[in-house]
Formats: sequence, C-alpha cells, structure tokens
Amino acid sequence: MDTSQLLKGVLDLAVLAVLDRGDGYGYDVVRGLRAAGLQEVGDASVYGTLRRLYNAGLLTSYVVPSEEGPHRKYYSLNAPGRDRLREMAKTWRAFAATMEGLVGAA
Repeated sequence: MDTSQLLKGVLDLAVLAVLDRGDGYGYDVVRGLRAAGLQEVGDASVYGTLRRLYNAGLLTSYVVPSEEGPHRKYYSLNAPGRDRLREMAKTWRAFAATMEGLVGAA
C-alpha cells in the first residue's frame, strides 16, 4: 500500500506531535518524522506544513544564528497549537480504532 496518500492526511498531526516534544527548525522536524518511521516524508511537504501551521496561528517562531551557515528558524507549539494537537490526536485515535475494527480480522 502506498502510504504517501495516508501521510498527506495526517502530516499536520505528525508535525505538531514532533514539535510537542521540543522546538525545532525545518530539518529537525523532517528528521523527527523519519526517526518515527515516516521515511517517505518529503522535505518540501514538511516546510510547507510548517509555514501553513505558522500562518494559522498554531506555531510561534524564532531565529537562532548558526556558525555553520544561514540562521535557522525554529518553530514551537503555542497554546492554540497544543489545543489543535489534542483535538487532532483524539480524532486520530477514534479513526484508527474504527479502521482496526474493519481490518483487524483481515
């Protein structure tokens, strides 16, 4: 089964969950997703998701100077972002339980 379509539907949740563990810049988030088993996640998809979540008011950002290259823009969850994460996680759990009920015996 091609998981790329499934990932598109849950990328917001996955990114919020990674940032709930700690602030990070774009590639930090990509690495966190891949370390969790989402190997097929694309860099551009994550960067676009970060921008969209930031523009929606769910993240804050700050810039940290880097001695090894350009400054890094770090993202962190704010209160609305944590609220959205809880809502989305609840929805995910209900959906996953429904799907497990459907395919669990397959």
